[in-house]
Amino acid sequence: MSDTPVEDMTFEAAMAELETVVGRLEAGEVALDESISLYERGALLKAHCEARLKSAEEKVATITLDETGQPKGTVSTDAT
Repeated sequence: MSDTPVEDMTFEAAMAELETVVGRLEAGEVALDESISLYERGALLKAHCEARLKSAEEKVATITLDETGQPKGTVSTDAT
C-alpha cells in the first residue's frame, strides 16, 4: 500500500492501488485491523477515481460541424 496521499495520485495510480487493496481483501489473509485500514483506503481511492472520471467527462468536447459537414470547433458537453 502506498504512502502517497490519495488526492495527489493520478487516476491510473489510484486504480492500480485500488485493485491491489481489493485483491488483498478478497484473499482474506490480512488481520482484522489491517482489513479495516485497507477498506478505508479503498473507499478513499474509489471516491478519488470517481471524481477524476467525472472531471474528465465534463471536459470532453463534442465536435461541431458547419453546414457542409466540416468540423468547425468544439462545444463542451455540458453546454448541449
